[in-house]
Amino acid sequence: MARRAGALALVLVGGAVALCGCGGATPAPRTSVLSGPRQGTVHHAAAVRDGPRGTESVPILMYHVIQQAPPGAPFPGLYTTAADFSAQMHALADAGYHAVTMNQVWENWHRGTPLPRGRPVVISFDNGYASQFTAALPVLRQLGWVGVENIQLTGLPPSQGGLSRRQVRLMIRDGWELDTQGNSHADLITLDQAGLAFQIADARRTLQERYHVPVLWFCYPSGHYDLTVIDAVKAAGFRGSTTVLHGWASPTENAFALPRLEVLAGWSGAELLGQIDGMRDLPAPGSHYP
Repeated sequence: MARRAGALALVLVGGAVALCGCGGATPAPRTSVLSGPRQGTVHHAAAVRDGPRGTESVPILMYHVIQQAPPGAPFPGLYTTAADFSAQMHALADAGYHAVTMNQVWENWHRGTPLPRGRPVVISFDNGYASQFTAALPVLRQLGWVGVENIQLTGLPPSQGGLSRRQVRLMIRDGWELDTQGNSHADLITLDQAGLAFQIADARRTLQERYHVPVLWFCYPSGHYDLTVIDAVKAAGFRGSTTVLHGWASPTENAFALPRLEVLAGWSGAELLGQIDGMRDLPAPGSHYP
């Protein structure tokens, strides 16, 4: 049974906007430059079993373009202004949250590795828009937080508002986790085995060779997946995958169908907190799968 959700993605093709999957359109990338990686960040240390396995559920937030929607944008709801994003992150911090990565959550759930103090929340970003680097990263850095980048390898070049390789490397140096939505943000449930291997296993291999970091989580483009897709993600060596269905991620759920919350344009910090609280008790989207 395929799982579908309403999140949309856009890719700019020769200046035109085309529907593609879960994400938003973006104008030309900004050009602000970071001063360098945050000091004291430890990357990819071997996990140590420090105690009993974690049992805490975690909200995973989903962002797309972090800037004002341009006039005539087909899907303005997928844009979050830099000011709104900053207000939302500070509201989370004031409510006791602390941003963590998917790998930190997994290590806590499976090996008992402690999470940072505070209520854990994952701040994930889809598609690989440059505004995630220029506008979101400085806000997270100010809080001492990191994000999770679900990047697609093609279809969103820097000339059309996508992240450059240099920007991706700086995000990684700053402590961000690199994950993927595949090579070209394809509709996975329409593909044969060769196509799935290209989109899933090949994308993971390419990213790991290019950036020299483990890529352990997959994000279903447009939230489209079924049992065949899940099997391909497992076979590629991923720890799990995320959907666009709402709910809190729990260690008792299927790790290959974890829910998230899509953050929409115009939400205040208080509205975001209300949305997070409101989805706490929603049924797990992965409950239908082994």
